[in-house]
Amino acid sequence: MSDKLKMLTGKNPKDFEPVAYSLINTPDIDLFEELVEKDDYLYDFIKDNVAKRLEKNCNNDNFKNLLQFLKYYSPSYEEFIIRQLVKYANEDLTDKMLELFENGDNNEKTYCAKYFSYIKDPLALDYLKQNAYDEDPYLSANSVAALASFGDKDLFNNAINKLNSDDEFEQLKGAKFLVSYGDKSACEAIISAIKTSSFAENIASELPYLVPLKEIIEKYETEGLFVLNNIINGLGEVTALSQLFDFEIYDILDKIINGEINSAQATVLINAKDKFTTLTENDEYLFDETKDTKQETYAINKLLDSAVNKQLNSLADKELHSGSLFVFSALEFTQNSQKVRELLNSQNQTLILKSIETLKRMGILTTEDKNIALKNISNENIKNIILAI
Repeated sequence: MSDKLKMLTGKNPKDFEPVAYSLINTPDIDLFEELVEKDDYLYDFIKDNVAKRLEKNCNNDNFKNLLQFLKYYSPSYEEFIIRQLVKYANEDLTDKMLELFENGDNNEKTYCAKYFSYIKDPLALDYLKQNAYDEDPYLSANSVAALASFGDKDLFNNAINKLNSDDEFEQLKGAKFLVSYGDKSACEAIISAIKTSSFAENIASELPYLVPLKEIIEKYETEGLFVLNNIINGLGEVTALSQLFDFEIYDILDKIINGEINSAQATVLINAKDKFTTLTENDEYLFDETKDTKQETYAINKLLDSAVNKQLNSLADKELHSGSLFVFSALEFTQNSQKVRELLNSQNQTLILKSIETLKRMGILTTEDKNIALKNISNENIKNIILAI
């Protein structure tokens, strides 16, 4: 970290005030680039302080200098930059932003999309639509949010339709669009997609940014727990461990543990205990995490350690039926061979395969089990897998 950046992020006004003034008025592009590069290493409160210090130095005479910072995108400084550009916006500036939106790089386009969520110039609509599904998550999110501010419902309805696509990548695109769009009425459609998608963990980890996970669980009960269960499944692979704070996982699990636990909740707790045991026992998951994230992960594991017991395992066995959203999780931990064998007559062929695999795990799979299963299997791939087990 350079001396100038240390002063800019420090506590002493005698240090940070002249550096902040110089950064805006020179402008010091190299220092801003370094600031953005250090995003992951600075605490949020420090970045908030820096943004306020820089904004304080912006005025009608120098605000155009901010355009030179648009090459370096940061969600930490986006608000202050766009707020100032909007504050002093005029026709010339808007024309410049339209030009950047058409010809700029992704960083510049991301700032532009944010700008047009405030300055509703209809000439920006085509650019917003072009970038609504961009692979750059910041660009796509800002473009979608801007479209929402225009009240564009056509793309909203299109995204709802994507949730029903046979292509799981299209389903995920649709879910991400709807979350960025910010209309909570999409929540139920997204939950329905989670139930059927092979990208269930990915979609589930998006949903709490539309509706808080606590609210989903309170409103949708069992389906909310299913969303939670999929988020837990994806931790460390699909979902970053730092998102434990975003989702308030500790508080949610603590509330479940201290209530009257039902079979669905028991299954979620057992699944969570298995996941957090894995997370805390393998250095690869926590090696690059912050101290706070590590502490939170260990705290959740300790919380679950005190709650998961044989009684919960027995309770979770009640989810061993084909109508349960938690049947696949329950099969991971059960020792109830009778209930597992009952599932061999299910109409869900994937569930039949999972039941066969569970009996194999338990060391009690018989030829009769396989024969019963095969009578109910029409999918040749699944049939071949069962024959090979």
